[in-house]
Amino acid sequence: MPALDLLEHRLEVPLVHAALSSEAAHDGRTLTVFAREVRRRGDGADRPALLFLQGGPGGESPRPGVLPANPPWLARALEDFRVILLDQRGTGLSTPVGAPPVGRSAVELAQDLTHYRADAIVEDAELLREHLGVEQWSLLGQSFGGFCSLSYLSAHPERVAEAFIAGGLPPVAMPVDEIYAATYEQMAVLSHRHYRDYPGDRDRLLAALDLCDAGELTLPGGEPLTAQTLRSIGGQLGTTGGSEALHYLLERDPRSPAFRYGVASLLPFDGASPLYTLVHEACYADGGVTGWSSDRVPPTAFAEDRSLLLGEHPGRWVFAERTDLRPWAKTAELLAAHDWPRLYDAEVLARTHTPCSAAIYVDDPFVLEAHSRATAQLLPGMRTWVTNEWLHNGLRLSGGVVLDRLISLVRDR
Repeated sequence: MPALDLLEHRLEVPLVHAALSSEAAHDGRTLTVFAREVRRRGDGADRPALLFLQGGPGGESPRPGVLPANPPWLARALEDFRVILLDQRGTGLSTPVGAPPVGRSAVELAQDLTHYRADAIVEDAELLREHLGVEQWSLLGQSFGGFCSLSYLSAHPERVAEAFIAGGLPPVAMPVDEIYAATYEQMAVLSHRHYRDYPGDRDRLLAALDLCDAGELTLPGGEPLTAQTLRSIGGQLGTTGGSEALHYLLERDPRSPAFRYGVASLLPFDGASPLYTLVHEACYADGGVTGWSSDRVPPTAFAEDRSLLLGEHPGRWVFAERTDLRPWAKTAELLAAHDWPRLYDAEVLARTHTPCSAAIYVDDPFVLEAHSRATAQLLPGMRTWVTNEWLHNGLRLSGGVVLDRLISLVRDR
């Protein structure tokens, strides 16, 4: 990793962008958006800009470091670019979404949170681009950041020089129920694969679930560990190395502090980043009402076989069982009933010849291979790398390997 120069950028952006809503004319509230620019010392200032769009929703951008290299792909990126690490609205040093503000009703909070999807993040990024004096920039989208990248290509394709997408080429115009049903099916595949590799883990998990039902297990703060919450650690199966991590947790005594704290570290939904849970379904929704899709569409096998683990499935139960998310329950109900606008314009995408590349992970349970392949067909400038070498965290875990492959696909076409 070379020596780095870091520059901080802060700007005020409207909560409601005029390009997205007529509410903007009546709502003058603003948010702070923060971004950190990372340059290679000595010769980095003149390099073209690469905007990194973080996974999530609700995830802050990585904090750059040299030893160890963070993010691990940064050194490869700095060979070609200066990197703009954006804290998307509601995260990091941008105006955060934390605990529900005192004095705001659930209706008011839900209305505000309708402005925290990919389309609003793209409009924030456009103001940041103008602030930096950049005519065009490249995009690197990880997971949900890929959703943002596709929204960018729909709304402002002329501002994107090239786009690199890792594990995040979302379905376009697909009903949200169809999306979540497919994620359950893939989680079942990965659960069975895990038990094939670690045959004793099924019985270990079932025994722990029985202890949950008996009220004998808790999380570190004393909150009851329910069976549904324990099953939600299955998201680990969607990451390279996650199956092993899950096995090493399940081999511990479920009554032990090590198990208790280990489970807490793997849970996907908590009050530290409520945005992730609150707008997760909405960020998959390319129009329409989500209506607690992940509660409504699980295959019957998930009720019949409790050893099938859950991935990113934030239903009503999360707001009932997790004490730090309970204050958001009424707001979540309103968001689930909201009629969301479209995020992507297939006609614009079909006319967009921006050079793009995407890593599509064969076994990804969060952004399905089949869905990503279908979306790739919409983009004339898209080249794909379909691989089973990595799972959803391939960009980070591979160091610069995945990013280098994505850059090569675009440059060597």
